[in-house]
Amino acid sequence: MILESIELINFRLHQNTEIKFSEELNYIIGGNGQGKTSILEAIYYLCTTKSFSQSSDGEAVNFNTRFFNTEGVFKDLTSNIARVNFSLDTNKKSIFIDEKQVYKSSSVIGKFPVVTLIQSDHDITQGSPSDRRKFVDSVISQASETYLKIYLDYAKTLKQRSSLLGKYKETQNPALLDQLEVWNATLVNNGSELVKHRIKFIEEFNGYILEAYRKIMENKETPQISYNFYGVTEPELVEEKFIGELESKKNLELRRATNLIGPHRDEFKFKINGYELRKYGSQGQHKTFQVALRFAQFFYMKEKLNKTPIFLMDDVFGELDSFRAGKISQYLKEVGQAFITMTDFSNYENLVRNENDLLIKVQNGQTEIIS
Repeated sequence: MILESIELINFRLHQNTEIKFSEELNYIIGGNGQGKTSILEAIYYLCTTKSFSQSSDGEAVNFNTRFFNTEGVFKDLTSNIARVNFSLDTNKKSIFIDEKQVYKSSSVIGKFPVVTLIQSDHDITQGSPSDRRKFVDSVISQASETYLKIYLDYAKTLKQRSSLLGKYKETQNPALLDQLEVWNATLVNNGSELVKHRIKFIEEFNGYILEAYRKIMENKETPQISYNFYGVTEPELVEEKFIGELESKKNLELRRATNLIGPHRDEFKFKINGYELRKYGSQGQHKTFQVALRFAQFFYMKEKLNKTPIFLMDDVFGELDSFRAGKISQYLKEVGQAFITMTDFSNYENLVRNENDLLIKVQNGQTEIIS
């Protein structure tokens, strides 16, 4: 899949920006606060209907205006025009595919698959378990509509069950315990399916991250992701384990009025040469692992979807030494089209470029094609 062009109206600093992209590497160059990352953010909006910075839609509206509009042309076997519009007056976001309005964001996820390598990725390896769950869920959700549906259903079940636990704590009404059993059955059913998908995913994904890491670091280090559900790694044992854990923590959940058991509390451990990265990894190892995760995600999704994802890299090269920067630049040639923001191209003599790559200069929301 290729993003042929994009148009931004009142999107952050970009009042009226139109860009036709290269089908290979697109280097977007500009100082801090000039609007280069906003181009990546607009692309991400088209692919997911939301910002990768977790900011609100209203924050993306240009100062002194009341709306933003971003539109892009994607080319695969056919061409599609995606558009996202947001109005401050109505506080409403509208999504269109080929001028037909789409009412659910979940209907867009996976249609234009996207991989992002951004500053906040350090949370994946250095942050809390929820950051690692978020990464895993985002990859599987884009690759599997089935997983996305189960994930959304599971989230609704957690919300309902949490409400019920809260009511029981307040009232001690024994009738609520019967309702809890019904929600337990739904929780186990949906939760067990999530776990089984995650077990299968990690088994497959380890091969992709091993290959990605080898491209960047050759054979100097061996990465691995480990995962289990309360000690269980066999899919056929998941449901039984889930039921047992729920029963053992029943009284504690009732006292705390909190969902304590389930895949929403899972941990994924990232390791280098058998040692847990979060505890023992250097800054260089963390950054390399983060980069490898995104390249692994790209090639995993490409194979599963039979569609090439959009690849976005935000100001990553400035954090890398010349060896890693050169290796990653070379690896990008296997990706195809990619969008890479940088503060100054002159500092990156180790990057691999060719005549089909595009250099786009951004200054105060204005863009200029350099080559």
